[in-house]
Amino acid sequence: MGGFEGHLYPGLSLFLYGLYQAQLVSRALICNSRVQYPPCRPWDQGRWAKLRQIYYIGPMKILSAFILVAQELNSVHGQLVLISKMYHQRDFLYRKQWQHLTLYLTFFLTGCADTVSQNLMPQRCVALEQGTQALGIFLFLPLMVSHMQDTEGVELQFHILLTQAMFLLTVVVTAELWAPNAMLIWTMKAFLYMITGSWLVQIGFMLFKPISGYKWMDDDKNDIAFATTFFCWHVVFNASLMIWIYGFSFLWYCYIFIKD
Repeated sequence: MGGFEGHLYPGLSLFLYGLYQAQLVSRALICNSRVQYPPCRPWDQGRWAKLRQIYYIGPMKILSAFILVAQELNSVHGQLVLISKMYHQRDFLYRKQWQHLTLYLTFFLTGCADTVSQNLMPQRCVALEQGTQALGIFLFLPLMVSHMQDTEGVELQFHILLTQAMFLLTVVVTAELWAPNAMLIWTMKAFLYMITGSWLVQIGFMLFKPISGYKWMDDDKNDIAFATTFFCWHVVFNASLMIWIYGFSFLWYCYIFIKD
């Protein structure tokens, strides 16, 4: 996440996953079903039934992890090593890059857990999926706290707001382990994933490609204050987007997509 692409791609991955979760929650509320087990489509019969019943979210997470790792390795100038032994010293190198790769490893593990549970096991193990997801978020939070050590000013404010969203997401996924079917928890999880992802993308634009064309000033109190204001706008935007998703899902499942 050291550059624009390093904020854009992980942010988009989290935001799109949040949209997917919001769609699952909306469908479960409208169809009165569990979030983990959506109702089967009436055309899931016949020649392509098996292919249509495959859950693609796990493979998509794995693919996203590979793309993020490739992007991170491409941004490294020189050979990516962990320890330098030059001049009889032991220095750790590329600490931020190793933090990013550790984070992407959690994406890969959650994708593997989802794929095994949803497509390979004879009976789906929701506890495995949610436990792996919680583990990934638990690793994400301390990595973000460590990531802020050498930041200051506006950039520090950006990452503090991101860490706050990550902390709330950690609380929600932890509560989900004890209440896996609570709709309110699933709604909050989707909402926080969307906020985290969209804000991470916004950080990339504000730090590396500001719309105004002028760099944000660390010593300007107005810039720091507006960073918080923009975050609040993201909260309102994502809340409105969730309402729109629910409204569209209601029209789809109640008036357009009607079972025979």
